[in-house]
Amino acid sequence: MGVPAFFRWLSRKYPSIIVHCVEEKGKECNGVRIPVDTTKPNPNEVEFDNLYLDMNGIIHPCTHPEDKPAPKNEDEMMVAIFEYIDRLFNIVRPRRVLYMAIDGVAPRAKMNQQRSRRFRASKEGVELVEEKSRVREEVIQKGGYLPPEEIKERFDSNCITPGTEFMDNLAQCLRYYVAERLTNDPGWKNIVVFLSDASVPGEGEHKIMDFIRRQRGQPNHDPNTHHCLCGADADLIMLGLATHEPNFTIIREEFKPNKPRPCGLCGQTGHEIKACQGMPREKQGQHDEFANTMPAAEQEFIFIRLCVLREYLARELTMASLPFPFDFERSVDDWVFMCFFVGNDFLPHLPSLEIREGAIDRLVGIYKDVVHKTGGYLTQNGYVNLERVEMIMQAVGVAEDNIFKKRKDDDAQQQGPAYLTTGQFAPHALGRRDRPEAVQNARHQFGLVLCKIFNECDHPCVSCRLWEEGWKQRYYKNKFDVDATDEDFRRKVVQSYVEGLCWVLRYYYQGCASWKWYFPFHYAPFASDFKDIKDMFSDFEKNTKPFKPLEQLMGVFPAASGNFLPPTWRNLMSSPDSPIIDFYPDDFAIDLNGKKYAWQGVALLPFVDERRLRAALADVYPDLTSEEKRRNSLGSDVLFLGKSHPLFDFIHELYRTESNEVRNPTPSLCHGIQGRLNLDDDPILPDNTVRSPVPMLRDVSQNTAIGVKFKDPPYPDGFVFKAVLLPGAKIPSKVLKPEDWVRGNGQPWRPQLGFNPNRQQAHLDQSGFRALGYVHIYIFNIINWFRLFAFSHSPQSGKSGLLLELGRLLTFPNRPQLVQKLVGVWTTVVQCCIPYSYMMRISVRILEVLYTPGIHLPRPQTHCQTGHAGGCCGWYNVHNGISRLFPVCYVCSL
Repeated sequence: MGVPAFFRWLSRKYPSIIVHCVEEKGKECNGVRIPVDTTKPNPNEVEFDNLYLDMNGIIHPCTHPEDKPAPKNEDEMMVAIFEYIDRLFNIVRPRRVLYMAIDGVAPRAKMNQQRSRRFRASKEGVELVEEKSRVREEVIQKGGYLPPEEIKERFDSNCITPGTEFMDNLAQCLRYYVAERLTNDPGWKNIVVFLSDASVPGEGEHKIMDFIRRQRGQPNHDPNTHHCLCGADADLIMLGLATHEPNFTIIREEFKPNKPRPCGLCGQTGHEIKACQGMPREKQGQHDEFANTMPAAEQEFIFIRLCVLREYLARELTMASLPFPFDFERSVDDWVFMCFFVGNDFLPHLPSLEIREGAIDRLVGIYKDVVHKTGGYLTQNGYVNLERVEMIMQAVGVAEDNIFKKRKDDDAQQQGPAYLTTGQFAPHALGRRDRPEAVQNARHQFGLVLCKIFNECDHPCVSCRLWEEGWKQRYYKNKFDVDATDEDFRRKVVQSYVEGLCWVLRYYYQGCASWKWYFPFHYAPFASDFKDIKDMFSDFEKNTKPFKPLEQLMGVFPAASGNFLPPTWRNLMSSPDSPIIDFYPDDFAIDLNGKKYAWQGVALLPFVDERRLRAALADVYPDLTSEEKRRNSLGSDVLFLGKSHPLFDFIHELYRTESNEVRNPTPSLCHGIQGRLNLDDDPILPDNTVRSPVPMLRDVSQNTAIGVKFKDPPYPDGFVFKAVLLPGAKIPSKVLKPEDWVRGNGQPWRPQLGFNPNRQQAHLDQSGFRALGYVHIYIFNIINWFRLFAFSHSPQSGKSGLLLELGRLLTFPNRPQLVQKLVGVWTTVVQCCIPYSYMMRISVRILEVLYTPGIHLPRPQTHCQTGHAGGCCGWYNVHNGISRLFPVCYVCSL
């Protein structure tokens, strides 16, 4: 979901939803690697039935990682993807299903965002090459030294799009990978593996949701299936809630901000390319090769427990004195719907609603009043009641004027005096050169200075002046280029937005209502514009079809990525005579729209006219080769399983008899999973060698796996999936305690730290309690000793010695740090050793070792200063003194 701050807001507001994953590591004995035995019980003390992988969240970091050297070639990329899946499988250990979904052709509503991302990526890549060339030339002319420029072909991440040769090769590699694991890994032998590759239309997470929805609608579905979905997008949380499955968990990488990156020219850390001076690095001690480097560390994973989030929402959304029975499941759906207003992948967020400003909490407060007045909920089974939505929008609209004024005041307080600029011309504390800057264009930056002084210019960040009278008229004139009196146009924008709200909710709860609908504007209307919207929407066009893969490439690629397309198709992107050349601008504007960084702005690209695109492609379709035609066709999911699975003989018999009839397996053979099976065109069959598409990996010569085409169970037209808890579903035991909601009541409370509420607990006497308390203080004091003394000056000052050398062992080199008050003394820490959240984590990890097995101590203080409960957010108050020295918890310190 297009809300970068959503997860941070969610984890701060509802800290108990997060649990850190316990991960077993493989061992090595006499040079032989011994893998983890995934047949054993899950070390996280929970057993998952189904694991779903949103594969694009795996493919991108494995092919072009940000925190380690990139793979040298495509083969290494595939191996990295295999290893990543192995890690996830080791942590989750599914017992029934592994579902791998790669993004296929997306609905047109999503293609606009994809187009923006890919054009941006291409533009940034060109600008980076130009900047490196310019700075290199300047440094050399000044006599600086730079290592020889490495000749390496840049990996174009735009190839991670359906229809490219890369995605086709990935599908083949994953088929090999699945066959190898089903044959050789005991932990895989009883599971069913589904592979939905890029030839299958739909976004990965929504293909997963379709699978879950359609299985829930079958009579043999187990209502207590424990689902685990892997992915970092915020919309996965919404989608998980929308299933109304009682046991749903998200697994994702733990976010660790501000990782140091080396300069792209000299390879040293501490500065960006634009600030590189070509200075040779001085030798720093005997082990110079380790200087200014951090040891490589695997990213850790966390679980997000949606059952605990449901507990929080039950507390927050429950309403008394309603004129009708309260239905928690309906209120959850309404909460999901309201989150769409602060951002999603298909609509721009409303100007007055920012998640950092408490927009969701504001909406919830308004929502409770509306439900009491209207006598009903906003949504039902993915369908929207527009009359009630209008009441919420009007309530927000009343406050819009004050919201914009407060935003202006808050920005002024954060930025300081109006005559001070930001960005590259701002005054910097020593060592701050590696901070990301908002703007690197001198003319643009100077314009910002004038904006702040005179408050009169056409710069997009202030031209609308939403805090002054007449803001609405200026907004429509500046953003849409229409007069303030053009009411018809404003209603057209509102109507499109209303259609979008209905489309997005339907997409989350019922599937894609229209493959061709999209929001045709770059900006959203105001909340106060939502008047008389009840009859603005009736229904979407029926029986729309998705683009074909190569057609989508033409719709989302810039001309610079045309090498992934057939020659005559590519020519349409660059030839001056092309009838659609206007779809592929060489350059385009980015409207910051009040934001600070370019990536937050709005890319002002022209929208693709589908009719013109199809008309132009009609002339070049005959030029496709047979291979290109195959890649341009739509495919099907494939089901794999091993020889020991109960369904194996049924599928093997289909191939033996060469039956082309679509068959439905007996539900009891596959944990109630239903679907239509058909023979695969290029099947993986037992006793047939599966050739490795990766030269460094061996063929599977004694394959025992089998694969078959799979389609979800069909449903009649107009069928509505019910957004309810299924009969027989058991709600998990409560994790939150009454004390979690009341601060300072003085009652003892031991939070549930993992999945198991019945974990064995041990207790210490008072002497043991005091000892561990002193250990905790000791750890923190050591860390802060280094912070205070080893880095109270900059390395540029020439000071060195034992403290500095020891301090480097705990540091992220050349990172800036805010001025921090420590034990009553203000100290400017220029060289950040360990971010505050990492300090907490180091101490917590040591204490966790001391607590093993499952020792839980009484805690005199169970909340941090901002109110987060002990344990739920990594805040271990084992001694009153800790809270005096360190008043905020891990979550608060992010």
